[in-house]
Amino acid sequence: MLPEVEAWLRSRTSSSADWPLARLLEARGDTTVSVVLPARDEGATVGEIVTAIRRELMEAVPLVDELVVIDSRSTDDTAARAAAAGARVVAQDEILPDLKPLDGKGEALWKSLAATSGDLLVFVDADLREFRTSFVTGLLGPLLADPGVAYVKGCYDRPLADAHAGGGRVTELVARPLLNLHWPRLAGFVQPLAGEYAGRRSVLERVPFVTGYGVELGLLIDLLELCGLDALAQVDLGRRIHSHQSVEALGGMAAQIMQTSWSRLERQGKMVPLHTPAPTLAQFRRERGGHRATVRDVAVAERPPMVTVPGYGSRPRL
Repeated sequence: MLPEVEAWLRSRTSSSADWPLARLLEARGDTTVSVVLPARDEGATVGEIVTAIRRELMEAVPLVDELVVIDSRSTDDTAARAAAAGARVVAQDEILPDLKPLDGKGEALWKSLAATSGDLLVFVDADLREFRTSFVTGLLGPLLADPGVAYVKGCYDRPLADAHAGGGRVTELVARPLLNLHWPRLAGFVQPLAGEYAGRRSVLERVPFVTGYGVELGLLIDLLELCGLDALAQVDLGRRIHSHQSVEALGGMAAQIMQTSWSRLERQGKMVPLHTPAPTLAQFRRERGGHRATVRDVAVAERPPMVTVPGYGSRPRL
């Protein structure tokens, strides 16, 4: 590990316990905070998360100004449960409706910039179980305490089945090797693909968003280039419990992450491409009579920096 990264780990890694509510409220001043939950078919968990944030961080203390669920074409009762719990629910395709709709989690995250108004944005996945509001307060801590911090990633233990750890298989098999090979200054991030992170609007609106599962890797790489390592931080949030994807689904995620890294390597002049990567992934499933191949599209689309979108600067402010 680079000496620069070892020093960063000591200075820019903290724990959620380091950021008690009283300290955050004192540091907040007139800074406004938006919490965003991108959600697709998460009716079983989204209501509990929204309820906890509203009760503990909006009603009990005035830390969060805005709580928005971006409903990403759910077919269950995600939107109804989120609204009943007190969130403002916005359908993904109703934001910037003049643009051609695209698919993926990153699309919902990018569009949330246009649907919210806070100076700081906190992103929380909507499939979390045993949710604690320290996820939100921990991520806000470094941003409120230090104006030099622009972006904060969560890190945590990820149990798999009965094992204490073992979740984050795509992180360990794909993302971490890629970062260590090509962006070694990012090697200190424990959970580079974590779905819980926070950042300053003034920074997030200046970088592109990959629309699919490469969004977290893309943001880390682009923000390192834009702001430098010292503007990035991570906070230990303890333990994260959520539903786990099938190996087939993880294969699709891994393919999109590799496509995202390819685009950054090319854009940053770190490689000379001799071909265009194939946009499809063939996978196999055993059925009666042998193996059946399925081919899926894993091409990575990308939205431009939000500040370049006409009309964005005229949105209402909190």
